[in-house]
Parts: sequence; structure tokens; C-alpha cells
Amino acid sequence: MRQLLLILCVAGLCCACTSDRPRHVIGVSQCSQDIWREKQNDELQMATYFNDGVELRFTAAYDNDERQVQQIDSLVATGIDLLIVAPNQMATITPAIDRAYDRGIPVIVFERKTDTKKYTAFISADNYEMGRQMGQYIAGQLHGSGRVLEVKGLKGSSPALERHKGFSDAIAAYPGITLVASLQGDWTEESGYKAVRDYQGDLSNIDFVFGQNDRMAVGARRAMADAAPDASVKTRYCGIDGLPGKDGGIDCVQKGILDATYIYPTRGDLLLQLAMDILEGRPYERENRLEAAIVTRENANVTQMQAEEMSEQKERLESLSQKVDWYLSQYRHQQIYTLLLGIIVLLVVAGACFAFITMRRRHQLEREAYALVVGNTPTAVVAPLSSPEGDTNVQRQGNEAPSAPTAPPSIPADAPTRSLSSEGDTNVRQQGNEAPSGAVGGAVAPLFSDFLEQLRQHVQEHISDSDFSVETLAADMSMSRVQLYRKVKQLTGHTPVDIIRQSRLNRAKLLLTTTDLTISEVTYQVGFTAPSYFTKCFKEEFGYLPGDARKG
Repeated sequence: MRQLLLILCVAGLCCACTSDRPRHVIGVSQCSQDIWREKQNDELQMATYFNDGVELRFTAAYDNDERQVQQIDSLVATGIDLLIVAPNQMATITPAIDRAYDRGIPVIVFERKTDTKKYTAFISADNYEMGRQMGQYIAGQLHGSGRVLEVKGLKGSSPALERHKGFSDAIAAYPGITLVASLQGDWTEESGYKAVRDYQGDLSNIDFVFGQNDRMAVGARRAMADAAPDASVKTRYCGIDGLPGKDGGIDCVQKGILDATYIYPTRGDLLLQLAMDILEGRPYERENRLEAAIVTRENANVTQMQAEEMSEQKERLESLSQKVDWYLSQYRHQQIYTLLLGIIVLLVVAGACFAFITMRRRHQLEREAYALVVGNTPTAVVAPLSSPEGDTNVQRQGNEAPSAPTAPPSIPADAPTRSLSSEGDTNVRQQGNEAPSGAVGGAVAPLFSDFLEQLRQHVQEHISDSDFSVETLAADMSMSRVQLYRKVKQLTGHTPVDIIRQSRLNRAKLLLTTTDLTISEVTYQVGFTAPSYFTKCFKEEFGYLPGDARKG
């Protein structure tokens, strides 16, 4: 027995050493999803290559305040170590940020501001200075005299307010410049187009249009061309963002679509470095400003060349990282093979064959119990373990999709679904009170039936509820959280959190293969609050993306 315990301890230590659990989990709450934020997210991910054990969980609210509040609360509930957030609007998002901060989670606010001082650090370029310098630039180009139109960003967002203030202060110093109107946009190209198109004033004599970002400036240019084709020829346009790449701000300056842009730095690398300094107790600044600069036709070519070179270096680094990951994976596999060989030798020497077989038997029963609860077995899908009609055993051949769980998903009545009745799809046979398929010696049903069936039913009934938690499950089971954890762990080898998560993913896989619901709709029907996080979890579990589930 001593030798067996020694073997188990060595195996446990080795498994712990090869664990892939991250040291730090960082939640990233983006207020929107656009090319600027995609670039920043890429930079954040790239920076993890230089910081071992960091997991990033991304969400995007698509300019929806309520959705961002829910996503922040959800990130906090998953147990993140630090929150990075760009608030959609100051007043509406602040309470969710405050809740995270009050729970002791460090908060980095970037690019946009919050209404309170409940944050750990702030990092952004100076939006007021950007607006001021663009005002100075336009005044210089017009030699202090002309008519100017402004298209503002999302109402209530701090960049829109600060850029407008800086721009207004700059042109106020030039009495010969008239700010004809400040139209309301929402950062998208279409909003810039609509704002100018719907303007009831005179557009025939506008000298300069200042869009608070490049996309709105491009949209305003389209609208001016539609409204006053002849007059728009002399109108000039400028914006802010200065993104590299095709159709980015710098490219628009090179092509003459914009007269100028202002680089609004993404700097995901500095953002992650600030996060790591906070998490690992290194000195950091609470207020951080990023450097920015105007891009005109005189320096656009050089700026674009630099950006392209950086993009190429990024691709090389990603390729190198993939190779390193492959080598490390091979090394870990070699360690595992060596460990298994050592365990086998020690078991033979110690004469612990009986104990080894018993342990394997227990693990097998745990896996079967876990599969029964989450509705996922390799060769069988097992219906409820006990019912008025007796136990049911539903067997499927090959790798076909499992049958629908007891509590069906809330799919609209008119939602198109794929047929499940084609020849060879299902083979349902009633087995009376037989043990479920895969149970060794028929021991699963009598051992687990009552408790696990109740557990499964409660999980399936609440599977679409994003607020469903272990505490809720324990209350439904009339147990304390500790009691539930111990019993579930004893019977299945997994935690209640694992049960809930796996059940959600299995239900999602079923919906993806049997309905025409979109990935976003499936995300919310199985209790996830962010499609990006759902996609990440799905890929980790099944090895392919949700969209690939429908390709067979």
C-alpha cells in the first residue's frame, strides 16, 4: 500500500507540473467590434507570447450598453483576475465597472473614461489634444477663413465629448472660421453618411469636414457627393484613427480620399504590459497617455511602409510562436509517455495490479456518470435513468449527434431545422430496466440513478439561464455548495462547474447540428453571454469552431 500511495503521489505531482491552467485570466470588454478594436485585440494576443500563463477572454458589446453591462458581470462571474474595459458610454457602464472593482478585481479603463474613480489604471491617447490639433490643422489649411462641418462620434462617449471640445477650442481662436454645424454620428461610416445626408442646412459652400474618426469622414464625403456634386469637389476631409492597411485612414490619405488623419494608437502590447505589472506587483502609473501624430500626404507613404513592416514582423512572430507551441507539445507528450512507463514499472514491482485495476474501474464509472449527466457518451446517449415507463437506452451508431435532452432548447416554432429522420440517423430501442449502454456490469443505473437524474434535470432545465450557477444548483438540490461539490466530485470525478459548462456545450453542439439557428442565437440559448467566449470554449472542447459543426 505504501508503494501504491507513492506511485499516486508521483503521478499527481507530474500531472500538476504539466497542467495548462493559466496563471492569470484577463477579461477584455470591448464596447464595439471594428477594425480598430480587432487590431488592438490582435496586439493583446500577440503580447501573451511574451507572458507565460496568460488567458484572455474577449467580449464585444456592439455599441449596446445593456449588453456590455451583462458581459462585464459575466466575465467577473467566471473568475477573472483583472478586467480591461472600454466603456460604451460613461454613465451607463460605470455601475458594472464599480461592481467589479468593489469585488477586489483590478480594473484598467482604456480609450474611454468612466464616471467614477473606481479603477486601477487608465490608458489612452489624449482625445482633447487630437481634436485641438485637427482644429489647428484645418485652420492652417484654410488660412484662418472658411466654413467647417463636424461629424461627432457616439453621443455620451468620452472620446466624442473631448474631441469636440478640443476642436471647438482650436477654431474659436480664428474668427474667420465658421463652424456651420456639429452633426451626430456613432463612429460608423453609415452614421457619417446619414448625418450629412439628413442635414437641412446649406452644403454648397463647405470648405472642410472634420469627422471624429476616419470612417465617419469617408461617409460624410459620400453624402456630400450625393447632395452637392459640384460643390463637394472643393471640400476637403479629415478624420482620426490613422489605421494602416487597405482602406484604413493612412490608405485614404494616400489615395486623396482624406486630406489628413490622426493616428489613434491601439497599443495592445502596452495595455497587456500594464495589466501584468498590476497582477505581478510591479510599479505602474495610474494615468497613462499614448503618443499620437497627424498623418498628411507628405508623410503618409513613410507611415504606411512602417506599418506594413510591423505587420510582416507580426506574421513572422506568429509563425515562430506556432512552431514553439508544437515543439513544447511534443515535449509534453514525451514526458507523459515516460511517466506512464514509469508508473507501469512501479506497479509491476510493487505487485499492485489489483489496486490498479480497482482504480481504473472507479475512473470508468466516474466517466460514465459524468457522461450521463451532461448527455455525452462515446457510443450511446442515455435517456433519464428512471421514469414511470422504466429506464430507456437510446443507442446511436458511429459518431451521430446525441438525442435532444429532457428539457428541450427554446427554439422558435418557425425556426427551420434539419431533418433527423433520414435513414440510418437513429436507432432507438427500449431495454426495459437494463443498465445504460457502456456501464460495466450494469452497475451505473442502481448506483447513480436517483441523484444523477435529479442533477441532470436541474442542469438541463436552467441551461439557457446565463445567471445559473453552482449556488443555484445546490439550492435546487437542497444541498449546500460544499455538499454538492463533494458528492458530484465523488461520483463523476468532475466539479459542478464542469457539469454545467459541458452540458451547455453539448446542447450547443446539438442545436448547431439540428437547427438553422445562428451561432449568436445558440450562444444565448445555452447560457453564454458573449459569442466570442462561446466560440473559444467550443473550440477548446471539440477541437473545431461552431461553424464547422454544420459541415459534418
